[in-house]
Amino acid sequence: MKNLNSKIFIIITALFLVVTSIACNEEDSLLLSESNTISDKEALEKIIDEDESIQSFELNYDEEAAEDYVLGKTSSEIFPIKVGQRMHLVDRSINIIFEGDTAYGKLVKTFEGVLFIVASSDSLNGPIDSLNLDVYEKPFTTTITRNIIFEKINNTDNPLNNWKISAISLPSGGTLTENISIESVTVYLPDGDVLTIDSPSEYFLSRGPSFRRMLPTIAKYESVAIEVNIKSIYEDADYVTLTHGAIKDRKNLRAKKRFMFDENSESFDGRFYHRTYKGEWIVNQYAGYKHAVINLLPWGVIKDSEAQVESNSWGIPYLVN
Repeated sequence: MKNLNSKIFIIITALFLVVTSIACNEEDSLLLSESNTISDKEALEKIIDEDESIQSFELNYDEEAAEDYVLGKTSSEIFPIKVGQRMHLVDRSINIIFEGDTAYGKLVKTFEGVLFIVASSDSLNGPIDSLNLDVYEKPFTTTITRNIIFEKINNTDNPLNNWKISAISLPSGGTLTENISIESVTVYLPDGDVLTIDSPSEYFLSRGPSFRRMLPTIAKYESVAIEVNIKSIYEDADYVTLTHGAIKDRKNLRAKKRFMFDENSESFDGRFYHRTYKGEWIVNQYAGYKHAVINLLPWGVIKDSEAQVESNSWGIPYLVN
């Protein structure tokens, strides 16, 4: 009887090993089959979609609600109190060119936005809760473009394991207009380094040692000074803001501030006014990949309830450690 029980145990154990082996082989075959069905281009698209240093732009570009500071008096048709934009991604395209062990990607995103303006139709005299306030909603469409460089690091059966992002450009774009634009941005980092940017799509930041400039790494609570040079056909000074701080799953960290116009900087070339705006942002205490997003709007868009939205936006990626 004892020998019979031993034989039964051996048979059951053997059957278990056979079944387990078959299951493992089927699982390996399934994984191998899945990796073989994805192309290099699809792999790079997936890498982009999962990259926080790229996706953090959208988290700060979409402000979701009006900002929480008072603008002050103005002799405009409407008297703005709060301004903010809500952005919704409606289209995305990625064009990738392979050159040996390097791939060059161009990411284009189209957003449908709504600019919200909380304003008084009379004046800003008296407490806010005593004013006759209206909310003006202005729909608009923007296109944001950035370039991405990939490096091949392996030659496995799974393309997802073969590529990594080696450098990203600054995202930039806006509405279809030639009336306003950001000409250049200068960023003064806490460590004394200075970023001078006049062509965001050609200004690449690396996340590893290379001949390119490294992605800025900023410590918690540090202050970053910034200057924004713009051109505009409009005589009135512009509305220039910076939104920053939001990271994945923490949109509530988003903060926004308005830049101050340096009146001594203004010049006129016969068509465009050239102006400089200055400000700073304080990095919050949460680590991660983030973007500081600069938005430029003509003041007429803010003060005139009927003026169509014109905008230009740049993003500056950085890492908080």
